[in-house]
Amino acid sequence: MAGIGYARVSTSDQNLSLQLDALREAGVERVFSDQGVSGSTSTRPGLDACLDHLRAGDVLTVWKLDRLGRNTQQVLAVVEELTSREVGFRSITEGLHTDGPMGKAMLTIMAAFAQLERDTMIERTRAGLAAAAANGRKGGRPRKVDNADAARAQSLREKGITATDVAKIIGVSRATVYRLLAERADATARVTID
Repeated sequence: MAGIGYARVSTSDQNLSLQLDALREAGVERVFSDQGVSGSTSTRPGLDACLDHLRAGDVLTVWKLDRLGRNTQQVLAVVEELTSREVGFRSITEGLHTDGPMGKAMLTIMAAFAQLERDTMIERTRAGLAAAAANGRKGGRPRKVDNADAARAQSLREKGITATDVAKIIGVSRATVYRLLAERADATARVTID
């Protein structure tokens, strides 16, 4: 019997350290991982390699149930596959395991709650974005430059100053200068047509 672990983070700027430490502390001998891979995607190279590696009698351990999948159906499908191959499953955070019928029942219930939590979060996010849009706001990062900076960028470019130098003067990237100039050109074209 081998303790095999699986860790996953959804974005490349997130860190696996917390999960890896917890898995090692739980006695896992080998860890497979995916970094920058959403749980909702069907192809997860680290998980696929992990599932290929597992043998009857092994136990797959994850830090948290949602690392295995994003919805109840996905999690339960993986656990069902493991069970059919006589591979155990354990989730550290929730304290779940597939030893015995009570463990399997609790796993099903926790997977359902994990999906409920995710669905509720998505619903709240959509409602918040809709409310913001109704009040004239939109999501995303706040703009780094205002209309005055955009006008200044256009004026400097019209005087023959390079986009690189304009970017240094205003304190933005060269790409931002080009985007500002394109936006002003579009706005001017719309005013001319109207």
